[in-house]
Amino acid sequence: MSRSISVFGLGYVGTVTATCLAHKGHSVIGVDLNADKVRLMEMGQSSIVEPGVAEMAAECHQGCRLHATQDVEKAVLESEVSFVCVGTPGLRNGRFDLGHLEPVCRDIGQVLRKKPSFHLVVVRSTVLPGTTDTVVVPTLEDASGKRLGKELGICVNPEFMREGTAVEDFLQPPMTVIGTGDPAHAAVLRNLFSWTSSPIFETSFRTAEMVKYACNAWHALKVDFANEMGSLAKQLDVDVEALAKIFTADTKLNLSSTYLKPGFAFGGSCLPKDIRALSYRGKDLDVRLPLLDAILPSNDAHFERAVQMVLDTGKKNVALLGLSFKTATDDLRESPQVQLAKRLLGEGKNLQIWDDNVSLGRLIGSNRQYIEQVIPHIGSLLREHLEDVLNHAEVVVIATRGIDIEALGAKLRPEQMIIDLVNLEKSRRVGSSGSYEGICW
Repeated sequence: MSRSISVFGLGYVGTVTATCLAHKGHSVIGVDLNADKVRLMEMGQSSIVEPGVAEMAAECHQGCRLHATQDVEKAVLESEVSFVCVGTPGLRNGRFDLGHLEPVCRDIGQVLRKKPSFHLVVVRSTVLPGTTDTVVVPTLEDASGKRLGKELGICVNPEFMREGTAVEDFLQPPMTVIGTGDPAHAAVLRNLFSWTSSPIFETSFRTAEMVKYACNAWHALKVDFANEMGSLAKQLDVDVEALAKIFTADTKLNLSSTYLKPGFAFGGSCLPKDIRALSYRGKDLDVRLPLLDAILPSNDAHFERAVQMVLDTGKKNVALLGLSFKTATDDLRESPQVQLAKRLLGEGKNLQIWDDNVSLGRLIGSNRQYIEQVIPHIGSLLREHLEDVLNHAEVVVIATRGIDIEALGAKLRPEQMIIDLVNLEKSRRVGSSGSYEGICW
């Protein structure tokens, strides 16, 4: 179904969005304050250098599907959907400049006062979570005199385009994200992007806004990681190309969703010591590795969040479910759960621990040595039965996924507070909404 669309902001994102939507058969009118950008698009030319855009603009102009104007009223009244693609540049201190976004929303809203039919406004600009709720919605509602719902629709639709491959990325996106408060509004965009075979995620405004940042931060992190590993490998006379080829061949752990779900701090006998070793070797070779050097401090900061969550309850009696660093193992070496137990004891908490994989009598070798050095009186804290630790607890800290949730739920009391450090699936979470809290969700 062909729609009439206005695109506000004819910079990089707006120009690609306008030309690609016109290419897909929609009637598109671009809007910008810059007369030169408007003139070029109105002539079927592109104001940006991007493979495929100039040819697409010429084709759509010839087919009378692509136009441009500086007249906001004309654009809004002659379209059903308005994409907001204005720039949101960053200031030197990192804060976003919303000096373009709010005026555009106000201009669109003022025209909507004269328009009796439903209109959908789609925020495609990159904005921090909460911007749509606190800036876009109130500005549009105030200026238009309409309320979000049957008269006015608002969606957040972040773009995932790379310069140099923007047309391909638009036409074959990795995913389509629609932030909305109304399924009927999302349906308009689902229909608009019906040609894509990529997954479509319908979510809240804030989640849609945050997805863009999560993706960009991850891309930046990957670039820095590859560069730091390459720099260190070169100094160690390692074949960097072979290293990269082998590393990226692992799609089970390395290039996958594994380890990308928020949870508790990492630990164990491998990760902490190996990160320390790389950092130490970098210093020894005088190779600066700020990303690698920041991994353990970041992990420590996350650990401190867990400690603070327990302390903030103000309760004294605490049950810790899980002691080993990973489910289905008895390995306690550098387990953050062991460190958590140690800290809580130091803070004066009355702590009891349950872990069905850990028994003091069965611990041998380095495991037993570690416990005797770090927390020697652990034998007095361990309980064999889950109900024993729950009976005395005011706060229950879930630090293992290897737990029978039905059994746990049956033994919990309504007044007990639940702190989840492992991100149990929603269907497995126990406790009431008021008593359950996740460490970062």
